[in-house]
Amino acid sequence: MARSERSALCDLLTELGEQAPTLCEGWTTRDLAVHLVVRERRPWSAVAGGGGARARVERLPFAELVAALRQPPRWSLGGFSVVDRIVNTLELFIHHEDVRRAQPQWRPRTLSRPQQAALWRGLKPMAKLGLRRFPATVLVEAPEHGRLRSGRGGPGLRVVGAPSELALFVSGRQRVAREVRLIGPDALAERLSGARLDW
Repeated sequence: MARSERSALCDLLTELGEQAPTLCEGWTTRDLAVHLVVRERRPWSAVAGGGGARARVERLPFAELVAALRQPPRWSLGGFSVVDRIVNTLELFIHHEDVRRAQPQWRPRTLSRPQQAALWRGLKPMAKLGLRRFPATVLVEAPEHGRLRSGRGGPGLRVVGAPSELALFVSGRQRVAREVRLIGPDALAERLSGARLDW
């Protein structure tokens, strides 16, 4: 799924060009492409302050940026199929949706059960991390896929939906997630719907 999301995202970036909006606040499609290429090809830049490496990526023509994203080097996070599947499936799905759902005429996609299962596998650690500070017990449920518990304890709140929509919800994109049900105290549901969730 990481490969198919990568390919579809690159196709969409090519179609829309470098100035299209995304759901990432303040980012155009160019900014998003730079982020993904730096993350994959220059991961040490984010950790060690490699501003020069990032600047070189930022100067690339948009077509070259997309080409770099489409074909990751063999030594990178996307170069080995097992690693690619573990670290990129959720990342590329979410950023693909960041571009898709920022466009005026976007429509929800129908994902297969294996695709939803792949997203659920990646979602579990992300949800535990993103919800760990929320002041309640949060039970995240994906019917037919599983459930997980996070939060700091206390009153309970259930978050129910398809893995694809839960991935968007728990990554801080609550306003664009579709058919995610929050079951529990209204005040907690409202608070979670507007919370800043970092992962």
